[in-house]
Amino acid sequence: MHDCVMLFLSYFCSHIEDMELENDTRILEFLLLGLSEGPELQPFLFGLFLSMYLVMILGNLLIILAVISVSHLQKPMYFFLANLSFVDICFTSTTIPKMLVNIQTQRKVIPYGSCIVQMYFFILFASLDNFLLTVMAYDRFVAICQPLHYITIMNPQLCGLLVLVSWIMSVLHSLLQTLMVLRLSFCTKVEIPHFFCELNQMIQLACSDTFLNNLVVYSAAVLLAGVPLAGVLYSYSKIVSSICGISSSQGKRKAFSTCASHLSVVSLFYCTSLGVYLSSAATQSSHSSAVASVMYTMVTPMLNPFIYSLRNKDIKESLNIFFRAAIKGPFFNKCLCLQA
Repeated sequence: MHDCVMLFLSYFCSHIEDMELENDTRILEFLLLGLSEGPELQPFLFGLFLSMYLVMILGNLLIILAVISVSHLQKPMYFFLANLSFVDICFTSTTIPKMLVNIQTQRKVIPYGSCIVQMYFFILFASLDNFLLTVMAYDRFVAICQPLHYITIMNPQLCGLLVLVSWIMSVLHSLLQTLMVLRLSFCTKVEIPHFFCELNQMIQLACSDTFLNNLVVYSAAVLLAGVPLAGVLYSYSKIVSSICGISSSQGKRKAFSTCASHLSVVSLFYCTSLGVYLSSAATQSSHSSAVASVMYTMVTPMLNPFIYSLRNKDIKESLNIFFRAAIKGPFFNKCLCLQA
């Protein structure tokens, strides 16, 4: 009996020691390896991404300010565009500033909590981009296919509701994915072959069972990415059909010009996003995936303002008005002060 008790106590103590060892080795931080480990490339990468980030911020801010300040842009299409520009700024700001700091300081460490927060907001704003592009496709569908009822259907209440639902769906999706990652264990020093805490990389590096996580990721991809993409494709199939039914060539050009900018942005977003994940699945190269991710995390948000400003007559005219007002305002105020 005494031997049995001693054996049990010995087993219990060894189990406690194993648990303490596991807790001691439980990961508290990650290493973001970034795009390149070569020290000679770091100044170039820093200058390149800082320039792109500043251009992205400036371009999207100009779109937002133009939509807010110019009266004839107070339309559903531009309301959604201003929201998209705001989301693009937030989307890029979740990853690029941290990457720039890491390059500048030559430190690749990111704490576990910061990594989880970054992943949460990245998923949130990526989902919002997806939903807003779908909402904008619906807006163009109503404008082209039901022009007489456009003002009635796309009323301010519906526009606000569509944006609100997009936010709610994105928040819930991001919260679900984050909670699923929080249940995972990372028991060794983990190196993430990326420049931010990307969801798939986090799941692959976990040392606990990830079947449920992968199931949730794939199910969410089908429901929250596949369904909106199907909605976009359906909307544009109807739009193309309606445009083809217009008799005059001038009418066709005018109808197509109202959705050309959005179609370009949608194509850029989905082609880069799908291209990244399909290529990474085919090559199984984490570094190639990280480089390709720059396309939809940085390049696409940076190009969106240029696409809308160059292809949309209303935006171009509004930006011209906005710039003239911004330049003349301080000048005339200064002149009035000197005269006084």
